[in-house]
This record gives sequence, structure tokens and C-alpha cells, in this order.
Amino acid sequence: MESIQSIKQRFELIGNDVKLNRAIEKAMQVAPTDISVLVTGESGVGKEAIPKIIHSLSHRKHAKYIAVNCGAIPEGTIDSELFGHEKGAFTGATQTRSGYFEVADGGTIFLDEVGELPLTTQVRLLRVLENGEFLKVGSSQVQKTDVRIVAATNINMFEAIKNEKFREDLYYRLSTVEINIPPLRERQEDIHLLFRKFASDFGQKYKMPTIRLEDDAVQLLTRYRWPGNIRQLRNIAEQISVLEENRTISASTLNSYLPNASTSNLPAVVGQTKKEGDFSNEREILYKVLFDMKGDLNDLKKLTLELLKHDNSEKVQEENETLIRKIYGNKEEEDIEAEENMAEVLHLPEPVVEKPVSIPQPQEDRYHFAEEIEEEETLSLQEKEIELIKKSLERNRGKRKAAAAELGISERTLYRKIKQYDL
Repeated sequence: MESIQSIKQRFELIGNDVKLNRAIEKAMQVAPTDISVLVTGESGVGKEAIPKIIHSLSHRKHAKYIAVNCGAIPEGTIDSELFGHEKGAFTGATQTRSGYFEVADGGTIFLDEVGELPLTTQVRLLRVLENGEFLKVGSSQVQKTDVRIVAATNINMFEAIKNEKFREDLYYRLSTVEINIPPLRERQEDIHLLFRKFASDFGQKYKMPTIRLEDDAVQLLTRYRWPGNIRQLRNIAEQISVLEENRTISASTLNSYLPNASTSNLPAVVGQTKKEGDFSNEREILYKVLFDMKGDLNDLKKLTLELLKHDNSEKVQEENETLIRKIYGNKEEEDIEAEENMAEVLHLPEPVVEKPVSIPQPQEDRYHFAEEIEEEETLSLQEKEIELIKKSLERNRGKRKAAAAELGISERTLYRKIKQYDL
């Protein structure tokens, strides 16, 4: 079996970090088997090297190795790319096409950015992992394939599962063995080694002297957080190699090529959960938003009350009963006392006049006569109303909802009249 050092030389892996060595060691251990592997790590850390190591050390090394960037294939065509399609399966399918799983039969498929797969494609992939079967797009004939699947992702898979963007069963099928590649900021001793390798390569490529960093520039290089990891480091080395005439690079010169370098040297805690105190600012903002919403709701209530005060008709109350209940709380139908309390709080006008309206009495006698007539008519209408309510309740066997519908009034109004007349 090859040593870790020989594997590094063979695949041009630079660095002596313990975590990197452990990742390479795990890849070498699982290579002779056929179990699926999930490679995790931030973007730009070099995850694509692990599936190449696994394939080259496996019994499939003489068969095909296909690398597929799942995030670069449009959602509408990814099923066709992976599993193939039949002629006429969709518009533009002028002939039958073999997919990657059919072409790579007996070999290895590397699914990069597997977390970007659509849910429908995830179902198809799960079937391949479970029993090696797949269907071409537009076909009903089941085909078999024997492939080794190595996947990679830079997203948090548990967050994707929680947000229902990735199937949990597929995750556990893919991650039989999980290999994590550490970010460059956790490999500080390897940063300068990598930079020197890239500087040497670009010096030869562009036929220019190799750039060299001064001591203060080396310190700045290792303190920088490198959010783009190895890909960003390689890009910076190429820029400096091409643009700088002076081949000795100082810290100030290097700093001009590093985005946000002045804010990147602060210590940061990575991979740990925030403590409760860390959310104080967010909590204050949330409280402010809630208080503002409460003020808006109170203004809405005041506006509703003003509108009701200026319209004394019972029809307005009945038409807006649902809105009133929603704003001021739900009431149990049987709780008549609560209904009365709500009416008092809202200052809603009573639908029935219990006492004669008090009218200022002028000096002429004809106004006294009009008041007496109004009082007699009010009492007469009240007796008829009681009689009608009693008959309606008897006819509907005490069902107040049906009685209210028959009388043409709302249930709330009927409840109040029942209590008012002690029926």
C-alpha cells in the first residue's frame, strides 16, 4: 500500500496538517471497498482530490471516472444528463442518449455539489444507491448499473435536511464514510508552503522570476482568514506574479491584494454555537419591531371604534361581527355574559330601546302628546318582539341559530334579547 507522502506527491497535495493527513488516510482506507463516500468542506479547499485518490486505489481504477458538477447543470436537464433519455422523451430529444450512470458502469462517479440536486433527482439517485437500478427519462425499462459513488458538498447538510431541501435517507446512504477537508485558515503552517508552490508554478508559466515574500508579508499571509481557501490563495499568487515588477513582496504590497485584510486578522470562533448573550442586539431589534406592530394594532382598534361610534345602526354591527371578534378576541357562543362585557368595552349601541327616549320638553302641549304616543308604541313593539322570539324558539325546538336565521337577525343579537327579556 502506498504511503501518505507518495499519494501527496502523486496528486500534488501540499501540506503537513494533521487533519489533511487524516483525510487522505481515510480515503486510502475506503478505496478498496465499494461503499459510498461523502466529502465535506468549504468551497475551494480541494475536495476534488479525494475521489481521484479513491478511484486510483480501487479495483475500478481501469474503468471510467466521471466527475459531474451538479450545481452547473440546469434542473430541467440534470435527469437526462445523469440517467439518459429515450428518443422523443421531451422537446429536442431527437435520439436516444446514454447518461453518466450508464457510461460509467463498472467505474466511479464523482457528484460534486451534490447538495444542489433537485428533490426529484435525489429520489432517482437513492434508487441507484439502494439497488443499482435506474430509468431513462421517457422509458419504463429498468436498467442496471454498477458504479461507485463519491459525492462532495460545501453546504451544511443537516440544515438542508431541516429546510427540506435534501432527503435525509439519501444523506445517510451517501455518507457511509464522511471525509472532511479542513479550511485553509486551520492549516496556517501550510499556507506559506502552498503560496511558494503556486509562485514557482506561475514563474515558470509566465517565464518570470519567482516572487518572494518578506517576513512581515509571510506573517500577514498566515494571519489572513482566506474565505476562498486554496482557490483564493492560488488566485492571489497569480495576480502578484503577473502584476508586480519588484519580485520581493512586502506586507503593504500583499495587503493591497487581500480583500478586507484589515478586518480579517481578528480572532474568530468557528463551528461553535452562539451563547445566549450573543443575541442581545437581535433581541432588542425584535422587541422594537414587536412594539411598533403593537402600536399599529392599537391605532387600528381606535379607528374601528371611531367608525362604529359614528354609525348607530345594528346592520353595521352585524356585518362587522367577524372583524370585531377577530380583533377583540373570540367569544364562546354560550357565554352571554362575555358578550355583554364586549359590548360595554366597545361602546356598541344597543339594538333595542329599553326605555323611552328622553326628549327635552318644550312648552307646547303637543310635544307631550307625541312623547306619550311614542312610549305606548315602543311598549307594544317590545311585546310583539318577545312573542315572535318565543314562537320562533318553540318552532325550532330551542335552537337559537335556526331561530336567529328565521327572525333575520344575528345570533349575537338574539342572545342579547334572550337575556334582556329573560326568556
